[in-house]
Amino acid sequence: MGRNYERELKDRVSFIKEQLYQSGAKGVIYGNSGGKDSALVGILCRKATEQVLGVMMPCQSKRNFGEDMEDGQAVARQFGIETVTVDLTAVKEIFVEAVSKVDCITDGASANIAPRLRMTTLYTLAHTKGYLVAGTGNRSEEYVGYFTKWGDGAYDFNPIADLTVTEIYEFLDYLEAPENIRRKAPSAGLYDGQTDEKEMGITYKDLDGYLLEGKGDPQTIEKIEAIHRKVTHKYFAPAVFYDTGKRPNQK
Repeated sequence: MGRNYERELKDRVSFIKEQLYQSGAKGVIYGNSGGKDSALVGILCRKATEQVLGVMMPCQSKRNFGEDMEDGQAVARQFGIETVTVDLTAVKEIFVEAVSKVDCITDGASANIAPRLRMTTLYTLAHTKGYLVAGTGNRSEEYVGYFTKWGDGAYDFNPIADLTVTEIYEFLDYLEAPENIRRKAPSAGLYDGQTDEKEMGITYKDLDGYLLEGKGDPQTIEKIEAIHRKVTHKYFAPAVFYDTGKRPNQK
């Protein structure tokens, strides 16, 4: 292990407590997908406060209702995290039907609907309860833009954004999270048979080797950098127009 996860745990728990203190929020809410990232975020948040709500949000995919829910519940039981389920299947079907009357929805656009519905769900519950939304994205996926803009890329704070997938697994090993969480192939569960590596076209081993140690064959590195260049729009706030000719205080 390259990091001192005992110290990492203390530092990240302190970070979460500070976010709650500064915001005046009553607690934290996050999407419990049954995957590695949400597991780590849920554990960290629970160690920072008792007021944590994990929301499982299955949406059409059979895996969402099977393995993912079972793994999400296993983490919640082991670490004492309150968990609820909001089934978004019917919501997506109604949404797709409405939008399809205007234009044919592409597969890529369809895959991004679920993450955006999930984020809407989290913020609706967060507003209701006076909670902050915790992000669950990691450094590896952020670098290649493997997240949905205004979907899982939206949050109030993120306690794991600087960790690669390799480090996420190491942290989970240190915390002794459920075995299946630490061993199953990473998947966003956007559709049946989907895996992160297959969809990205890059293995986490290659991606993390490059990010952590600058290693990799030239072809793989160029592929990673090419993807990174294409998704830079995801990293910045939206462009807005300012009339620089206006005087100060002029409306």
